[in-house]
Amino acid sequence: MAATVKKSVAVEDVNVTFEDQQKINKFARSTNRVTELKDEIEAKKKSLQNLEDASEDLLMLEDDDLPIPYHIGDVFISHTQEDTLLMLEAAKETLKEEIKSLEGRVTSIQEVLGDLKVQLYAKFGNNINLEADES
Repeated sequence: MAATVKKSVAVEDVNVTFEDQQKINKFARSTNRVTELKDEIEAKKKSLQNLEDASEDLLMLEDDDLPIPYHIGDVFISHTQEDTLLMLEAAKETLKEEIKSLEGRVTSIQEVLGDLKVQLYAKFGNNINLEADES
């Protein structure tokens, strides 16, 4: 009979302190927050594109005197074409500012994630996986 010998890879026994666990938890929360913010940015970009499309469609109207319904809250209010275009422009500017703000928050969180990743890999090496799954 042939005997098989299992070779076991020596895994370092690294002690996880409370501070390490806090860093790991912060990394996980921050990663989730970045994902949420990116989803919110994508939704706002779609809304911005819809507003731009609406502006272009209004410019193609031939009848300038036709009242244009504009959705505010739960109601539609009719305005002139010029007033509606101004309202659309204001809404687009607001969305652009919100997107810029969200992108700034993503950048700051990613800097924190980079620092945490360096600290955690320095201590745990290959024993920890901080890379996001690309599913």
